[in-house]
Amino acid sequence: MFTGIIETPGTVKEIRCEGTNKHFTVASSISHELRVNQSVAHNGVCLTVVAQDGGTHTVTAIDETLQRSNLGLLAKGALLNLERAMQTNARLDGHMVQGHVDTTAECKGVAAMDGSWVFSFEYPLQPEHILVDKGSICINGVSLTVVSPVESAGMVQFSVAIIPYTLEHTNFQSLKPGDRVNLEFDIIGKYVSKYMALYAGK
Repeated sequence: MFTGIIETPGTVKEIRCEGTNKHFTVASSISHELRVNQSVAHNGVCLTVVAQDGGTHTVTAIDETLQRSNLGLLAKGALLNLERAMQTNARLDGHMVQGHVDTTAECKGVAAMDGSWVFSFEYPLQPEHILVDKGSICINGVSLTVVSPVESAGMVQFSVAIIPYTLEHTNFQSLKPGDRVNLEFDIIGKYVSKYMALYAGK
């Protein structure tokens, strides 16, 4: 379980393919503290550390993860948002994040707003993907607040506001229109959607 509060960005140093899997070697300021078998969110995807060597660590993504998330689009040198699993005695500063990506969205625009930035995104409408105005959304592992979601022609558009600290300490700094990001919807909305589908008409 995670909180969506990014600890540090990491840089992809190597990508190695093995069958349909990809092994990512990442350099970051926390890599030397990690241990094999530890769970770490990479762009919001919960992955297991399989190797650690000084200032780098390696994780493996299977084909489904690569297809469902933006990890399959990564190239050497890409920035990743990193977060270790939450501690039960720590404050929950973001919201409850599982590290299970639901879908990806396309960045549609970036607008400077005199001290902050507004990023707009679009993804295909799915009934189980519940988005609530002023609710929580996890984008590339970052816990953010939904602004003005709109449904149109089978698509959903929404925005988030980014403060300078978040821009500086996450890969939002390199995000541009056309890029794809990972979305994880609020876990409460997922359960509500599931229960409504199970008991509809009963």
